[in-house]
Amino acid sequence: MSDHEIFEAGDVPLQCGITLRAAKLAYKTHGKLNADKSNAVIFPTRFGGRHSDNEYLIGEDKALDPRKYFIVVPNLFGNGVSSSPSNTPIPLNAGSFPGVTIYDNVLVQRRLMQEAFGVDRLALALGWSMGALQSYQWATLWPDKVERLFALCGSARCAPHNYVFLDGCRIALVTDAAFRNGFYKEPPAAGLRALGRVWAASGLSQTFYRRHMYREMGFATVEDFLVNWWEWLFQLRDANNILALIWTWQHGDLSDNPVYKGDFEKALGAITARSIVMPCNSDMYFPPEDNEYEVSRMKNAELRVIDSVWGHYAGGGRDVPSLKLIDRTIGELLAS
Repeated sequence: MSDHEIFEAGDVPLQCGITLRAAKLAYKTHGKLNADKSNAVIFPTRFGGRHSDNEYLIGEDKALDPRKYFIVVPNLFGNGVSSSPSNTPIPLNAGSFPGVTIYDNVLVQRRLMQEAFGVDRLALALGWSMGALQSYQWATLWPDKVERLFALCGSARCAPHNYVFLDGCRIALVTDAAFRNGFYKEPPAAGLRALGRVWAASGLSQTFYRRHMYREMGFATVEDFLVNWWEWLFQLRDANNILALIWTWQHGDLSDNPVYKGDFEKALGAITARSIVMPCNSDMYFPPEDNEYEVSRMKNAELRVIDSVWGHYAGGGRDVPSLKLIDRTIGELLAS
């Protein structure tokens, strides 16, 4: 049996001007909706993540307790479970898959909550990485419908440095001769391996490597870590799906929509949710400085910085002290 459900969204007009025909939004739920539908939480997936990857923050021993909350985990378009290059029929398959924005994603997620569950108001929108960007988008599009916002190691738009990093990842894939403009016969293995090594340099901090902390994960040397973790991880993924998510990330901006028309400060100022924004002090994708700017322009927001050498992955559950801090903070926010 499948571990998730599908919301048949029909034909979805995208911001890029293409219609995604017979769009499918994959999702998983935890817990039950209460009688007045006041316990709904949305927890979108991150870059490369699927619904099961969010379960590190869900459980009866955690703040996101399914005995108390109805937690919906929607999968990003492009992640291989929702409509993606790897599972969409022609003419939008493989290298022809259109660009899907965060705005596009969240509009369909809103339909899921209303049409499938009759939910119009959220107790909490939260997410890590690209999940945080989706949560920001929820809070600014429907400020009177989102009571709380928790943004973990993610920002409200893609910063220029972040864009440059992602473009290096994109080039690693598309310049592999086997890529064939996205219509490859075999996976572009050289490009996927190169992408894994590019990602390894920025996902974790300099101090993580200086202290040889990969040994705690069972890897003897840096090369062992690069080959048996990073290269392995990216070779499990579909190259076109990765590129679709990179496109979404690079074009991430909570104000780039018909509501705010590019006015980033206005979009931030519209958020009324009780918000906690939690970056990591060694995150090279989403540094605290970006979040500090965002919080200063939000009405009811607080910045709390994680002190960790795990970089971006301080938000991902492997760093136990950070995980405990994140869970406590979610609990505090839900109790507020």
